[in-house]
Amino acid sequence: MKPVRKPLSAFIAATLIAGASPSLAEDWTGGYVGLSFGYADADGPGGVSGDDTAFGAHVGYDLDLGNFVLGGELEYNRLSLDLGSSQGSLDSMTRLKLRGGYDFGSALGYVVVGAARAETSVDSDTAAVYGIGVAYPIGENFVISGEALRQNFDDVTRSSGSLDSNVFNLRTTFRF
Repeated sequence: MKPVRKPLSAFIAATLIAGASPSLAEDWTGGYVGLSFGYADADGPGGVSGDDTAFGAHVGYDLDLGNFVLGGELEYNRLSLDLGSSQGSLDSMTRLKLRGGYDFGSALGYVVVGAARAETSVDSDTAAVYGIGVAYPIGENFVISGEALRQNFDDVTRSSGSLDSNVFNLRTTFRF
């Protein structure tokens, strides 16, 4: 008896079907709290600039809609970013953010839009915040992530000029 030969196309089709099995998707739905550590820089009027480390906390909620995740977050960063004696210092930023992203299965890539409030030694101002981030779960309840955010504030320095700031945060989060 001769062995039955299957056509090459059947073998390729079986291989593709086996390889196309869905990967385990992360369920991002739920609340979370966490801490962040990062770097902030700012450019003010007349070429004044400064940079400093940023420490903060965040709390939020995500809703997993299949491949798309939508969430909201409140974040606070404490700074001591000195802009020189002529312009003052950037002391803190508080952000209310809307996050939307794509669930890649083992990671979440997202964009951020929202409002940021800067407190300086001179004044305070609210501006738009926008940026990008990526989150990666570690175990059942912990997530590590990174974000790059941009804010452009008006009238918060002594010369009433604008203050453009970037914040790069590494974050650790507990989900519940």
